[in-house]
Amino acid sequence: MTRNVPINARNSVMLLHIAVMMFGMSAVLGRFVDAPAVVIAGGRVVCSSITLLILSRITKSKLKLNSGKDYAVAVLTGVILAVHWTAFFQSAQTASVAVSTITFSAFPLFLTFLEPLVFREKLRLRSLACAAVLLLGVGITIPDFSLDNQITLGILWGLISALTYAVMSLSNRYLSGIYESRTICLYEQGAAAVVLLPALLLVPVNWTVQNLVGIGAIGLICTAIAHSLYVSAQRNVKAQTAGIISGMETVYGILFALLFLGEAPSVREIIGGVIILSVAMFSSLASSRK
Repeated sequence: MTRNVPINARNSVMLLHIAVMMFGMSAVLGRFVDAPAVVIAGGRVVCSSITLLILSRITKSKLKLNSGKDYAVAVLTGVILAVHWTAFFQSAQTASVAVSTITFSAFPLFLTFLEPLVFREKLRLRSLACAAVLLLGVGITIPDFSLDNQITLGILWGLISALTYAVMSLSNRYLSGIYESRTICLYEQGAAAVVLLPALLLVPVNWTVQNLVGIGAIGLICTAIAHSLYVSAQRNVKAQTAGIISGMETVYGILFALLFLGEAPSVREIIGGVIILSVAMFSSLASSRK
């Protein structure tokens, strides 16, 4: 019986890596889609919410929430999710996959100040120090403090993606203590799909097979399936391990961009990325020990 535990743990770690690799592929697949970022984000949430609804019905998951407040929080988080993914894909299109994934990883910078404010917790000196180092890492990646520079614009979009993800993390901290992760995601992605549906209908797009397959793959593989794998695998590993593996999303994204798009990060982006990822992983380790 004791031999089965390590095997299960190893399988879970492998599944976590596969899920994070799928997450990391989303920006790369988005570069193969010839459509505005808002359309890619809209297609993603429509595909993923439909898939999650089907999975929820098959598994007979409880979909009813307990209160009007919870419905409001879930829907509002979905609206923020729509902004988050639009900004993320816009960052990748404006600059590069490396810029979008690196700046997104700076979300702990915003959590440092938002989390104590929302949950009335004490702002720790260690968190402030981490935020300062994160800000340094972001500053290093900026080549020119001018909006005429595409890389700088991409970094700004990436920071919007990071800020909205930080806000989503706070609302999910509240919801995850009450509901299953799949239920939360279904409401949030469904709300995001409603918000972005007008873009799918009104923004002019050449709906080629490549565009349809690309958006479908992002929604199905990189979102619905990847999320289900991630949640399932998390049950058999420590939160500390899951946090470290999650930090690999940026690394996988950059590697996939190098392999499939020929995008190599600059020295400035590598240095800034190493700083940001190191602080993000340190924050994950520190929070798991609380």
